[in-house]
Amino acid sequence: VVALKRMLNFNAPPLKNTAAEPVWKVLIYDRFGQDIISPLLSVKELRDMGITLHLLLHSDRDPIPDVPAVYFVMPTEENIDRICQDLRNQLYESYYLNFISAISRSKLEDIASAALAANAVSLVTKVFDQYLNFITLEDDMFILCHQNKELISYHAINRADLQDTDMEAIMDTIVDSLFCFFKLDKKLRENLRDARNSLFTGDSMAAGQFSFQRPLFVLADRNVDMATPLHHTWTYQALIHDVLDFHLNRVMMEEGAGAEPSPAGARPKKKSRKTYDLTAADKFWQKHKGSPFPEVAESVQEELDTYRAQEDEVKRLKSIMGLEGEDEGAISMLSDNTAKLTSAMSSLPELLEKKRLIDLHTNVATAVLDHIKSRKLDVYFEYEEKLMSKSTLDKSLLDIISDPDAGTSEDKMRLFLIFYITAQLAPSESDLEQYKKALTDAGCDLSPLNYIKQWKAFTKMAATPANYGNSGVKPMGLFSRVMNTGSQFVMEGVKNLVLKQHVSLYETDDYRYFDPKMLRGSESSIPRNKNPFQEAIVFVVGGGNYIEYQNLVDYTKSKQGKKVIYGCSELFNAAQFIKQVRQLTCYLLPVHLLPFTCPPATFYLSTCYF
Repeated sequence: VVALKRMLNFNAPPLKNTAAEPVWKVLIYDRFGQDIISPLLSVKELRDMGITLHLLLHSDRDPIPDVPAVYFVMPTEENIDRICQDLRNQLYESYYLNFISAISRSKLEDIASAALAANAVSLVTKVFDQYLNFITLEDDMFILCHQNKELISYHAINRADLQDTDMEAIMDTIVDSLFCFFKLDKKLRENLRDARNSLFTGDSMAAGQFSFQRPLFVLADRNVDMATPLHHTWTYQALIHDVLDFHLNRVMMEEGAGAEPSPAGARPKKKSRKTYDLTAADKFWQKHKGSPFPEVAESVQEELDTYRAQEDEVKRLKSIMGLEGEDEGAISMLSDNTAKLTSAMSSLPELLEKKRLIDLHTNVATAVLDHIKSRKLDVYFEYEEKLMSKSTLDKSLLDIISDPDAGTSEDKMRLFLIFYITAQLAPSESDLEQYKKALTDAGCDLSPLNYIKQWKAFTKMAATPANYGNSGVKPMGLFSRVMNTGSQFVMEGVKNLVLKQHVSLYETDDYRYFDPKMLRGSESSIPRNKNPFQEAIVFVVGGGNYIEYQNLVDYTKSKQGKKVIYGCSELFNAAQFIKQVRQLTCYLLPVHLLPFTCPPATFYLSTCYF
């Protein structure tokens, strides 16, 4: 956020005096730049920084000759050509060119030539490499890209026809983004050390809050753990990502245009699309995004009751004083006895914002609850946790697969794949045929199973499959009461499953360990535990998910003073992951994955050891 605000202020520190009028300007970005900015800065925040217009680089743009333009784009051939065209057309008063990744010398010369030819050299005021080629979704979570993510996806890395040149290109793309992440981190740290000119001066940052020890960077491959991305989850944020349309911190939902049925013969009313932003400014979201869903449902109801009590108090005071229908000006002119009412009225904007957030979470949580109840997701979550923790199962897998009321065909396939992945011994051929028949009868596509069988055969050659350990949850009976009269959240029949901390006992001594300070970048023989650290960055090549992120957040809470950041090449839910697996043909995983998967056995991201 600091880096973006500095960029929007012409690469100078943002003004501390917020009352000062900002310089008005336009922001020109490509799709990559749009994805980086949108989860972090709202339209209002852009306007407060003087951005009157924000436009896509390749859209039709009219000249605005008396206004400076801030560009935020990838240094691609296509983008450079369009910038050169803008210079020739003299669209803006001045040009501040900011490249998401470092621009090459040759492309920089192309811009210089175009500026020279257009007699616009003096208009190109600044050119910056921003090193911002990653998307920050949370303070402690980032992904590499949303646009063109299929180029570095799990499917792209594992497809059968992958050439060495393709793999080099994928690694270059990932490394470029990771370099941006660490480069920006370094720049911010250096700025923190400078007490005279800190970006963070006055931002209530206590001295010593940041540790300057070298952080630990844990690089893992998705193939180490294939079960977690398929797992049905039970926390609010992860559930939203699993069952709703949730991208870059924005939920999109379909809502009915009206409750009344359409007249006979009339066209059905079109469903409207509603968009909700789940941001750091939303205190309820920040507090409950990692909470078990029943707890979230109860908290939404409590917030609603508190709001109604405040609203009723304003109405009651007005009624007692005979002020119904009076405007606020008349109220404020009354005697001191009205101080209480005036106070209540002055908090009205805050009350309205509170109501907006309550409505947001009521609608989102209701949509999630509909999925839980219609698909029996609590049953799937509990059963999968027992599979992964090797606990005693209270019903047979075939019973769930064969139950027509228990979930979709995709839910059943996810459950079976987790069973297959976590089983110490593969099912016999006769048992497997029985499972296959039940899955086929339930409408499942069996192609993901073919790939998982090959994946498991490969992991057996490298080492034993990932041991998922004792990481279950304790079922607490049925959450069978209706929380309040008129509650939106009737959790009747939905299990109130309370999450337990995952405990790790895995050794990491046999991991490949590199120390950048070692000469020639050779592998270090120094045991990891002799190198203390306060910060760690866990990055998953091949895609990640909110389940792993939340497990790391919960882990960090129990470790005083440690900070862990979670990153992944792309963020996918189970449906998106299965789609990629389905596209992969039945073959043994390529040998080029070995550098990432040596050894693949002991690293389970949900319980990684620091």
